[in-house]
Amino acid sequence: MQKERFDRIVSFLLGASWAIVIFGALITFQIFSFLSFSLALFVTITFIIISLFLILALDAFAINREKYYEMKKQSELLDKILSKDIK
Repeated sequence: MQKERFDRIVSFLLGASWAIVIFGALITFQIFSFLSFSLALFVTITFIIISLFLILALDAFAINREKYYEMKKQSELLDKILSKDIK
């Protein structure tokens, strides 16, 4: 079964988000390392936490969309079963 365009876009965004987290953490640490190690570590950890939250939100959005389509299919099947019982 071929994925929809939306699913491909979400998969791409999730992969890109993980790359941004990894490289962004390295770059953030290097940018703030001239000030102090503890500040650089704090800012980097804050960046990682915010980025992971956004990744979780994107993943939850995709999962809820899948759940919606499954419930829609189940509702159609239940409507067919109900219509057969009435007749």
